[in-house]
Amino acid sequence: MKASSDALPRQTKRYEQKRQAILDAAVRLFNQKGLKGTTLADVAQNVGLVTNSVTYYYRKKEELATACLLRSLTVLEELIAASLRAETPEARLRMILQLYVERLAESASGDQPPLMSFSDMRGLTSPHVELVFSTYNQMFRHLRGLFESDALPLSRAQRNARAHLLLSVMHGMRHWLDHYEPEDYGRVAERMSDILINGLAGQQSIWQPAILPPMAWPSADEISPEAFLRSATSLINEQGYRGASVEKISARLNVTKGSFYHHNDNKDDLVANCFERTFAVVRQVQRAAEVSGQTGWDRLCAAVSGLIAYQLSDQGPLLRISAFSALPEGLRRETKRTMDRLAQRFGGFAVDGMVDGSIRPLDPSVAAHLVDSMVNASVELEWWVPGITPETAADLYAKPLFVGIFAPEAEAQPSTNVRRAATSASG
Repeated sequence: MKASSDALPRQTKRYEQKRQAILDAAVRLFNQKGLKGTTLADVAQNVGLVTNSVTYYYRKKEELATACLLRSLTVLEELIAASLRAETPEARLRMILQLYVERLAESASGDQPPLMSFSDMRGLTSPHVELVFSTYNQMFRHLRGLFESDALPLSRAQRNARAHLLLSVMHGMRHWLDHYEPEDYGRVAERMSDILINGLAGQQSIWQPAILPPMAWPSADEISPEAFLRSATSLINEQGYRGASVEKISARLNVTKGSFYHHNDNKDDLVANCFERTFAVVRQVQRAAEVSGQTGWDRLCAAVSGLIAYQLSDQGPLLRISAFSALPEGLRRETKRTMDRLAQRFGGFAVDGMVDGSIRPLDPSVAAHLVDSMVNASVELEWWVPGITPETAADLYAKPLFVGIFAPEAEAQPSTNVRRAATSASG
C-alpha cells in the first residue's frame, strides 16, 4: 500500500513535466509556423515522442493551442496583479513593463518557458475560441485597471483605448526586442515607460495632425486584384498565413476558386503582393507627411493619424506585423527587413523633431518601434473600443502616446483635421 501511494506523486510529477515540455515545444512551433502551420506530429517530434503520446495529453491540436494561450494569459494576469499593487498609475505602468521584459529575458535565456503570440487566436474554432477570448477579455479588463484613478478622470472609451495601446506596444515588443542584448531589456523598458508617461511632445508642440492629400488607390468595390488583396489581408490578420486558404479568401468575396486563379497565379504571390500593398501605403503616407510637415513632430503626427485612419477606412486594413512569422523562409527574411526599415522612418521623424525642438530628447529607435506597434494594432481598435471611428481614432488612441498616456483630457472629439485625414485615406 505504501509503495502504491509513493508511486502516485512520482507518476504525477512525470506527467506534469512531460505536459509542460509539450507546451513549451508547441509554443515555439506555434510562434514560428502559426496555428494552421503546426501539427501534433511536429510537436511530438520536437519532444522526442510519437504523435499518439502527445494525444494522450491533448487529443487535438486546438486543445493544445488553447492550453498554450491560457498558460501565457496566466503569466500576464500575474504580472498585472503585481503591477496593480503599486500606488500610482505611473508606477504601475513602469512595473508592468519591467516585469514583462524580465519575463522575456528569462524566456530568451531558457530559464522560463516562452510566451505564446496571441495573433492567431482568432483562428481557433468553437468552443476553444470562446474560452480563450473570455480569458483574454478578463485580462484586458484587469490591465485597464492601471488607468483607473480618482486623479485620472478618463472615460471608459479612453481607458479602453489606452489599455489597447499598452497591450499593443507590449505584444509588438516581441518583434523587435531581439535587436538588444537580454541584459539591456530593462533599460529598454525604462525608455518605453518614459515615452509612454511623458509623451513625445516638445514644450511648444500641440497635437493637431496635418491634412494629407487624398491617396490614389485602386477601388475594391468589384471583383478585382485589389479586392483579393484586401480579402487576403483581412484573413491573414485573423488566421495567419496558412489559415488564409484560397477557399476562404474566395468565400469572403463570394467567388469560386476558379475566379481566384483568374486574378491570381497562386496564393504565395498573392500574399507577397499583400505585403507590397501594405508597404506601398505606409511609404505613401510617410512621404506625404514628410512633405507636408514643417517639423519632425508635424510629420510624425500626420503620418500616424493618416495610417490609423486608413486602417479603419473602407480601403484598409494593413497587414499585421505578426503575419510575417509564418511565411516561407525566403519571403520572411526580406519582408522583415522592409518592415524594420519602414519602422525606422518613424525614428527619422523623431530625430528631426529633436533637432528642431518639436520633440523632446528621447530614444528615437524605441519611439519608432512604439509608433509602429501602435499603428500596426490599430486595425483591432473597433473590437476593443466600441463606437470608435476613423474620425475619433487618432485622438483616442494615438494622442496619448504623443502627449502622455496619463494626460487627463476631456472626451476626445473629432477635429476637422482628423476627419479630413480619414476621408483622404479612404480615397
